[in-house]
Amino acid sequence: MAQEPMARYRPEEFKPGPVGESDEDLARAAGQIASTIFHPVGTARMGADVAAIVDPRLRLRGFQGIRVIDASIMPTITSGNTNSPTIMIAEKGARMILEEMRRI
Repeated sequence: MAQEPMARYRPEEFKPGPVGESDEDLARAAGQIASTIFHPVGTARMGADVAAIVDPRLRLRGFQGIRVIDASIMPTITSGNTNSPTIMIAEKGARMILEEMRRI
């Protein structure tokens, strides 16, 4: 922001402030002030494509007997709070498990 193209705006850096210029200084500042208002999702994305590690029945691909039944299966974050969709995933997952147990 201190470069000539921005000089006419004279912006003042608020965060992290003048803590340094090195990558190490900026990484330390990011660790001190970083936060998110969202709950992370998508770390174990569900889908029918090869990039999804969880199948539509919530089974972890490549492993037998393991399911992922939480917000991590959401391919993208919801536009609202993740609580209700996570409850729905849990209820649907529980039903899937019970259905399969009845077949045994």
